[in-house]
Amino acid sequence: MTTFDDRENAFEAKYAHDEEMKFKAEARRNKLLGLWVAELLGKTGEEAAAYAKEVVMADFDEAGDEDVYRKVAGDLGDKAGEMTIRAKMAELMIEAKRQVMTEV
Repeated sequence: MTTFDDRENAFEAKYAHDEEMKFKAEARRNKLLGLWVAELLGKTGEEAAAYAKEVVMADFDEAGDEDVYRKVAGDLGDKAGEMTIRAKMAELMIEAKRQVMTEV
């Protein structure tokens, strides 16, 4: 195997690892977001956990964050505006990345 092949394999492995970490961070962010929304909706315990799973599953509807945003915005109604929800999503992404990185 040549040095070029070694480098190519290393880049492919890094890309795969980065994509996996991104997926885990987004899923964690969505769970945390779901728990935050559940709290605003007055849900606790099992009900809150089940709602958080619904938010995680909503992310599989389409690529990007808009499906998650639409889900929580629709459920929250007038309890939180767009800027509040999007700011919370950004804040929780930072926290989710931190959590995922400490688990590795």
